[in-house]
Formats: sequence, C-alpha cells, structure tokens
Amino acid sequence: MHNIILPILSVLLGFLIVVILKPSQRKNLKLLLAFSGAFLLSITVFSFLPEVYQSKNKSIGLFIMIGILLQIILEFFSKGAEHGHVHIDKSSSIFPWLLFVSLSIHSVLEGIPMHTHENLIYGIIIHKLPVAIILSTYFLASELPKIKIAFFLILFALMTPLGVILSQEFGFIEEYYFEISALVIGIFLHISTTILFESSEGHKFNITKLLIITSAIAIAYFI
Repeated sequence: MHNIILPILSVLLGFLIVVILKPSQRKNLKLLLAFSGAFLLSITVFSFLPEVYQSKNKSIGLFIMIGILLQIILEFFSKGAEHGHVHIDKSSSIFPWLLFVSLSIHSVLEGIPMHTHENLIYGIIIHKLPVAIILSTYFLASELPKIKIAFFLILFALMTPLGVILSQEFGFIEEYYFEISALVIGIFLHISTTILFESSEGHKFNITKLLIITSAIAIAYFI
C-alpha cells in the first residue's frame, strides 16, 4: 500500500512547500535535484540493474537503450520537466497537454516495477519531490486557472500509483516484467545523469554539491 500512497504524498509535499515556504533560492533547488539524481542513479545501479540481468533474456541491454531513447522522445514534449526544466508560457491559459501526457507516460512506467522492487519506491519519491516543486512553482505563477492546476497536479500524483495497480492486475505486464524494467532503467539512467550534469553552474567544481551527491550514494547503498 505504501508504494501507492508515498508517490502521492511526495507530490503533495512538493506543492505544500511551494505554497507555504515559497522557496526562492534556485541554488537550494539545484542541490535537491542533485541529491535526487544521485540517489535515483545509485538505487538503479546498486539493486535494480543487477536484478534485470538475472533474466535469461539476452536483449536486456537493448531494452535499456530503448528506454533511454524513449525518455529522449518524451523530453521533446515535456521540455525536460522530469529533470527540473519547465518551459511554459506563463501568460498562456491553455492547458499543457503535451507536458501532461509525457509526464504521465513516464510516471506510469516508473510505477510498474515498484511492487516487486522495494527500494525503488525511495528513489522515485525523492525524484518526484523536486519535480513537483518546480511544476507547482511555474503553474502557480502562470495564467492557468487554479482548477486546471489542481487537475494537473492530482493526475500527475496518481500516475505512478496507476502503474503499480496495472502491474498487479494485468498478467502480461508480469510476463514481460524484465523487459519493462529494463525500459525503466534506461529512463532512470538518462534522467539521473542529466540531472547530475545540469546541476553544475558552468560545470565548475562545487564542494557542497559533491558532498550532497556522496551522501545520496551512501544512503542508497546502505538502504
């Protein structure tokens, strides 16, 4: 049950942080993104990746690469919202359907392996928190009606739990569990490495960022 509730709470927490605390320090958000990227990458490498390679399917590597390509395609429509970029015309009142569909596909896919991979839930909720903060910040500053903003954020919060439910209810998903998991690994590898590369200002050495990333790796290793 927690793999359904926690992703929803992560998005809700991100929204409440924006509404109550009104964060204005972009540097702190970049550090949070760096932590989430390092943590997600570490969870993927330490436990998720070795698990799928236990499969006898020799095409696992191919599915991982397809996952990377799929995420690149999704980001063409989401403009990189999965790793902290939101490019929305704040003066527009048109609902960003392409962003919504792209994030929904991403979220449903990441929810599918969660019911059999316990540690993955922590990587996903930590990944969702800064994304929810960024989305909430941009939406609340936009001309979109509040009802549309609520609609978007609620559905965004429900997409990962939907993936969990689908994986439990449909047998064919279980049949192709390793292939779908490999796709998700490709998505995670692309997102997490992009976050780590983009969170540096001018790619300069930053001791604070290094400590944040090291902490995320250590926490993920000992979970």
